[in-house]
Amino acid sequence: MGAAIGAIGLALAADAARAQFATPPAPPTDGLRVIFCGTSGPLPVRDRAKACVAVQTPDGLYFVDVGPEATENLILWRLPLAQTRVVFLSHLHSDHIGEVGELNLQSWVAGRPWPLALVGPPGVEKVAAGFNEAYAPDHVFRRAHHEHGTVKLPIAAGLLKAKVIVLPKPSASGLATAVAWRDGPLTVTAIKVNHEPVTPAYAYRFDYKGRSVVISGDTRKWPPLAEAAKGADLLVHEAQNADMTRQFAAMLGRMGNARMASIMTDTLSYHTTPVEAGEIARAAGVKRLVLYHLTQAGLPMFTPEAFTRGIDAGGPLDWRLSKDGMTVDLPAGSDEIRFGQY
Repeated sequence: MGAAIGAIGLALAADAARAQFATPPAPPTDGLRVIFCGTSGPLPVRDRAKACVAVQTPDGLYFVDVGPEATENLILWRLPLAQTRVVFLSHLHSDHIGEVGELNLQSWVAGRPWPLALVGPPGVEKVAAGFNEAYAPDHVFRRAHHEHGTVKLPIAAGLLKAKVIVLPKPSASGLATAVAWRDGPLTVTAIKVNHEPVTPAYAYRFDYKGRSVVISGDTRKWPPLAEAAKGADLLVHEAQNADMTRQFAAMLGRMGNARMASIMTDTLSYHTTPVEAGEIARAAGVKRLVLYHLTQAGLPMFTPEAFTRGIDAGGPLDWRLSKDGMTVDLPAGSDEIRFGQY
């Protein structure tokens, strides 16, 4: 009996090891793969990390925000972290920057041979400097312990290198954009959004060989974003249900937690509802809409139907809710949009 139980334990361990160390699905030979590494809001929920979206090309990995818990997903999915090139920050809220340091460390240990670019609004230079200082002893310890033979851990490659993006004065419509990064056929454009009093805050548009994805970051409904997202294959837009937010704030108040009830109520002023995100997607004429940064997902009052109630009233729209591990492939030279899951 004991031998049988031991054999079962070994089999389960082997299955777990295969799941953790298996080669991930190959992205398109040429094109973009969008990977949802974290899809929750700032509240702690099971099975969802904080905001993080990866965009993969044949040459590298690019991230928009790296919120807490996201790096664990990346490692479990066996993403090629050594190919990480840039982290774009939409803004500097903690649930969007909390694991920048850990992604930087893990991708360096995995073999990233260059400093990691940290690109974003003014203040990003302070984020980079702070994480570099906080992780400096760790870099020294790991190099002293692990650098031998062919294994090299150059300290310079383990650093974050900030690039501050300052947008021009907005147009009459409120649109303001600037190229944030170019890497061969990939162009990434920063787009002003409205997350006041958090300012500036940026969305990002990735264009690669005729395929395109726009990632909103955090914003209230912002019509200039529809202008910047015109014709994109995919719009990834944040979403917070206002009725559920009020319900949750009222519940906190009844529990005697007036402080958190007030903070929760404040969030109504600078996020976008699912219905409003649908309106932006229709105005932009995008082919697909995926909602992320789902503040209420995982909470007791959440159901997909209640969360998105009313989104279809505005007319035809191909939309869906994200979950951690969702992928969207946009092959170059094609109109195909393929959804998958790690």
